[in-house]
Amino acid sequence: MNARVTRISLAPVKGLGLVHPDAVDLRPTGVIGDRRFWMVDADRRLVNAKVCPELLRIRPQWDETTKELELRFPDGTVSAGVVELGDAVDTALYGEPHPSRLVRGPWAEAVSAYAGRPVTFLWSDSGAVDRCSYGTGWMSLVSRASLRRLGEIAGVQSVDGRRFRMTFEIDGVGAHEEDDWIGRPVDIGGAQVRPAGDVGRCVITKLDPDTGTSDLDTLGALARYRRNGRTEPLPFGVYGEVLAPGRVAVGDSVAPTQ
Repeated sequence: MNARVTRISLAPVKGLGLVHPDAVDLRPTGVIGDRRFWMVDADRRLVNAKVCPELLRIRPQWDETTKELELRFPDGTVSAGVVELGDAVDTALYGEPHPSRLVRGPWAEAVSAYAGRPVTFLWSDSGAVDRCSYGTGWMSLVSRASLRRLGEIAGVQSVDGRRFRMTFEIDGVGAHEEDDWIGRPVDIGGAQVRPAGDVGRCVITKLDPDTGTSDLDTLGALARYRRNGRTEPLPFGVYGEVLAPGRVAVGDSVAPTQ
């Protein structure tokens, strides 16, 4: 079977729930609008599901064209409006400067009340609040065979790929075959990417993506059979850069070119 894209996952707000479009335009900076927003606490530290697992239960919708943002909370309340930007904020992400601006509107107050802690809602000027801080990491991917293998080690019937928050899930390759693509061009739909390294995993992957409950010891399972990767410990999936932009849809083919 040829490898195919089986799911696309985006996080308009870093740390909140995912959205799953049928197709995306993959640019050199990744998918425009992915991780467009992020949150910090009073000490300018990142606020995500590590800090407050219940954030995963907030469902965002974001339109990069109209600048309309909606956050739907578990109790059914909705915080929505057109985003207006405020002053630039001196912030750092993963130890490196990350140019951002304040977001005016109801979202910081709504998330603060829900999380029980004050947060500042920020717009990322570059988008992709993630590994792009290191100069690559504009997309990520993992295979469903890898998910099945992890499930075998963890002793569960299946592992939901949403735990790992990867841009693309693919099927039609062997378990962890994507690791062999590090450093190689890979055609995916109408785009071409090059995986740059492993994605070393953290405690967020232990959380159920719908409830935020810690219910699967993903790190313990990875430690039993994948303690060390090529570039990071506890690796699962790969991240990398976009060599040639293009449209990628669910069902599109995926293949290394050399």
